[in-house]
Amino acid sequence: MPQDNTPTVLFVPGLRDHVDDHWQTHAQRQFADARCVAPLEHDKLSRDARVEALQAALAKLDGPVVLAAHSAGCMIVVQWAQKYRRDGIVGALLAAPADVESPMPAGYPTVDQLAAAGWTPIPRQPLPFPSIVAASTNDPLCSFARAESFARDWGSRFLDVGAVGHINPPAGFGEWKQGEDLIRELY
Repeated sequence: MPQDNTPTVLFVPGLRDHVDDHWQTHAQRQFADARCVAPLEHDKLSRDARVEALQAALAKLDGPVVLAAHSAGCMIVVQWAQKYRRDGIVGALLAAPADVESPMPAGYPTVDQLAAAGWTPIPRQPLPFPSIVAASTNDPLCSFARAESFARDWGSRFLDVGAVGHINPPAGFGEWKQGEDLIRELY
């Protein structure tokens, strides 16, 4: 466990789970004792299974925690916060939230598949901890206006990170230093 009550950073990946050259993978190496929610072996599209995987990861941690979510991982955090309460969540970075209520590009689940797997509706209640929604102006998985609306409803600080796509390897991101800085802000 971290010394001096330093929060543990728990990374919450999206539907593609762990990706070697993803900003979350790079950032995890920058934080002492950082963890990542383990990929699912079964029910990979199940929202409930992913929420329970986050709960299981949190149950293994003592002390304060900062959540660092990307894409559908943001929705996992929001769904988790509606079901569970845990003292010690000191903040959450919600980077490039995926709009699971709107059609996504080819290669991603359809709106109907996501609805059948429990992803909709997207909760709109305020989160019980400080959060930052970092959104791209040209994210193919979520319009800028929708991301801003999520942030407002969740009580999150909204941050325009520019025209950076989905902040993932196809958008040119391995390392994302701004994301690391935002995680540190939440300490």
